[in-house]
Amino acid sequence: MLERWNDAIDLIEADLEGEIDVPALARTAVTSEYHFRRVFSVLAGMPLSEYIRRRRMSVAVADVLEGTPLVEVAVRYGYGSADAFRRAFVAVHGLTPEQARRPGAVLTAQPRLRLRLTIEGSASMRHRIIDLEPFRIAGPGVRIPLVYRGPNPDMIAFHRSLPPTTAAELAAISDMDEPAGPFSVSTDFAPDRADGSEFHYVYGVATRRPAGDIPESFDTLEVPAHTWVVFEVSAETGFFDALQQVWADAYGDWFPSHPYRTVAAPEILAVHERSDDGDAGRAELWLAVERQS
Repeated sequence: MLERWNDAIDLIEADLEGEIDVPALARTAVTSEYHFRRVFSVLAGMPLSEYIRRRRMSVAVADVLEGTPLVEVAVRYGYGSADAFRRAFVAVHGLTPEQARRPGAVLTAQPRLRLRLTIEGSASMRHRIIDLEPFRIAGPGVRIPLVYRGPNPDMIAFHRSLPPTTAAELAAISDMDEPAGPFSVSTDFAPDRADGSEFHYVYGVATRRPAGDIPESFDTLEVPAHTWVVFEVSAETGFFDALQQVWADAYGDWFPSHPYRTVAAPEILAVHERSDDGDAGRAELWLAVERQS
C-alpha cells in the first residue's frame, strides 16, 4: 500500500514543472481521488496543493538564485505570471525572489515526502463497521474556516452564540440510537482542504423525522445509505490531544491495513462524556467508507 503511495509521490516530483494529474496520482495509489486527497492531507500534515506549491518553490530556488528571469521561472513551474509566482514564493519562503538573491537570505525548503511504514501494532484501535440506511442530520450550522492546528476561534464563537433552547430543540427531533447526538458534523470542504478554506459545520443530531418536524432555523443534511467505520476515543487525560490523534491514527494506521477507503459524506465527531476540566472523556469518530475492489 505505502509503496503505491510513494509511486504517486514520485509522479508529483516528475511533474513539478508541468501540470500534475491528480486523478492519475489516485490511480497509481489504487484509490479514489477523494480518498487520495483526504489521506494525503492527514499523512503529510498539509493539503496536496500546499505540498505541491512548497515543493515547486523549493526546487525553483535554484533558478531564482541563478538570476533566471522571473517570467521564465513562473512559466516553468506552472504560474501564469511573474506576480503569481512571486506571491507563491513569498508564501513559502517569507521573502520575495529579489530578497532571496541577497547574500545571507534565509530560505525554507520543503523536503520530498517519503512514506515509511512505522506501525508496530502495539497500539490497538477500537472500532466497528456499521451499515446505516438514509437519515438526516439537523441542527444549527455555519460556514467557518478550517484550522489545522489548535482551537478554531470561529467554531468556539459559534457554540457560544447558540441560544439556551438549542439542546431541547435537538432532543425533540433526535430519534436514532446511532449515531448518538448531539454531535459535531463537518462537510462540504474545499477539494484540498487548505488551511483557512471554509467548510460547513453543523452541531446537530441524527433523525428520520419528516422535514416538516425540523425547526426552520436548523440546517438539514440528507445522508444517503453508507457503510461507516466508527472509531472509539477514550482518554483519562489529554482528551483534546486524543481527539486530534484519532484522525492521524485512522488515516496513517487503520486505512493502510484494511480494504476500505473514505467516500464523500459528512464526518461526525460525537463526544459522549467529558470531565469538567475537559481533560478526560469518551467520543466516537464516524467516517463513511466503501470497500476497495
